Amino acid sequence: MKKNRWLIALSAIAIHLSIGSVYAYSVFKNPMSDALGWNSKEVTLSFTIAIAFLGLSAATLGRFVEKWGPRKSAMLAAILFSSGMIGSSFAISQESLTLYYLTYGVLGGIGLGVGYIAPVSTLVKWFPDRRGLATGMAVMGFGAGSLIASPVAAELIAVVGLSRTFLILGITYLVLMLAGASYIVRPPEGYLPKGMEEGAETNKKKKIKTDLSQLTANEAIKTNRFWLLWVMMFINISSGIMLISIASPLGQDKVGMSVVAAASMVGIMGFFNGLGRIGWSSISDYLGRSNVFILFFGVQTVLFFLLPNISNPILFQLFIFVIISMYGGGFACLPAFIGDLFGTKQLGAIHGYLLTAWSCAGVFGPMLVATINDATQSYNVTFYIFAGLLVVALATSLIMRFSINSEKQKNSEVTQSA
Repeated sequence: MKKNRWLIALSAIAIHLSIGSVYAYSVFKNPMSDALGWNSKEVTLSFTIAIAFLGLSAATLGRFVEKWGPRKSAMLAAILFSSGMIGSSFAISQESLTLYYLTYGVLGGIGLGVGYIAPVSTLVKWFPDRRGLATGMAVMGFGAGSLIASPVAAELIAVVGLSRTFLILGITYLVLMLAGASYIVRPPEGYLPKGMEEGAETNKKKKIKTDLSQLTANEAIKTNRFWLLWVMMFINISSGIMLISIASPLGQDKVGMSVVAAASMVGIMGFFNGLGRIGWSSISDYLGRSNVFILFFGVQTVLFFLLPNISNPILFQLFIFVIISMYGGGFACLPAFIGDLFGTKQLGAIHGYLLTAWSCAGVFGPMLVATINDATQSYNVTFYIFAGLLVVALATSLIMRFSINSEKQKNSEVTQSA
């Protein structure tokens, strides 16, 4: 059966919407503490474990995702992630914190990692003409997952309780992810979309950008460009996830927002997270991936330097929304950037290796801001520290662009001499 690439994209979105519900985790924190007596750190640790295993599983299983193909990989992710949710239901009914860590954190986290990379590498191959748009559509689902999951989970907790909420959500995600997995496949070898095929036949198409190289995962990690990209992702994610972890108390303490207003801001942040993923990744198709990251770090450096002196709630929120859009945009641009730099031969495996930056940043950002705030009773020092890190990221992104241009020139000279 001939596959429609837009339905492939829709299938990827269904998978990412499901696993993206992890961003709604804060909805469970207070009900768990109230019902089970677990303190805030104990409840939060499961989320940290899940994000850590997301990166670890993406790094270790990326090669197998390439081998098994997207359908089997996505089905495995569906089983693992939903089992983690259903297992959490049992753990909560037994009031077992250890079992909860194993189910939601470890089992669910592994499902997150496999589910995150399985559709994305496939979409890059289905959309050689619009890589940024394609990956942005899928990863937007992950960023926007909390917009749907948060109100649904909150309502379910109020009506049926915590344990049954996890059970209902686990079954729902299983059905949704299996439906997406059943349609998603790799494109045929040498696939080109209709417009590119017609252009190739009439020689009237634009010159298609060629990838810088075609490398395996093991070859890619030996290059400077891989580690430059790792540093760029680590700092971009650290900056965004730090703000996500403290958004509500930051808004209340910094600019005097009410509890309700701060909660509304958190919800809108989810919208900008998703919007940034589709928006910035689409823009990167025209501006180029390296230029978009230079823009990210230049703008964020300025905003982080200004934030300590902002007292106006509207301006404060505007700054936060811009930063969060770039946080989401970095995730969406990453798979397309990998394709540009290393080709699509083992894109899923390389993507998995680079997502270890997410695991590290998921611990580094929130822990650093919490430690500094405990010591100084202020968030201002944190802003200046992250502004300094963003300067490092800006320099790294400029080095990346120089490296890309040098490699392009070298490839051009080789082609001309041949």
